[in-house]
Amino acid sequence: MSKYYAYGAAAFVAILLSAMGILIARGPSTNFAGCESSGAVGGDIGGPFTLISESGDAVTDAEIITKPTLVYFGYTYCPDVCPLDAGRNAEALEVLENANIDAQGLFITFDPTRDTPEVLSEFTNYLHPKMIGLTGSQTQVEEAAAAYRVYFKKQPSDDEEYYLMDHSNLTYLMMPDVGFVDFFRGDVTAEEVAKKTACYAASN
Repeated sequence: MSKYYAYGAAAFVAILLSAMGILIARGPSTNFAGCESSGAVGGDIGGPFTLISESGDAVTDAEIITKPTLVYFGYTYCPDVCPLDAGRNAEALEVLENANIDAQGLFITFDPTRDTPEVLSEFTNYLHPKMIGLTGSQTQVEEAAAAYRVYFKKQPSDDEEYYLMDHSNLTYLMMPDVGFVDFFRGDVTAEEVAKKTACYAASN
């Protein structure tokens, strides 16, 4: 993973949910009593998207979210936060796999200029075989990020190749035919992510 830390100095600006004005809503929760985290309120998360998979194929949300899915928005040139969060999600997938629970991860880039399907494939394959990278046109990734209430902004830079981006860093748990059910901040452990995901999977 070290090569993904090598691109520029760590300059991530923490984005507080309250400052962003994000209000997060669960999907239908009738079947999920006891699974929910305590912090989610109001608003809508998720929605239709069409993006390009790491294999180069166009995919929609309905085609790819067919099992419990940990959705994370980031970029592979991120020097710190994204590799840590994506690595945590990969560890959670490993725990779930060992428990015979079929789940997957999505790593959706908001830096499509540098994050080509080939770059994403190398990144996600390193992390876990059930993590899938998605990219697209700038418009496509902006629309997907907006649907998930994701904040990102390119930092000013004179270098068009090596630049950093400010961004939020939540992982969203999506269930097929239900949609958004919960989210995880960066300080939540892989074991807790797996435990919550398993709860929703058993209740769905």
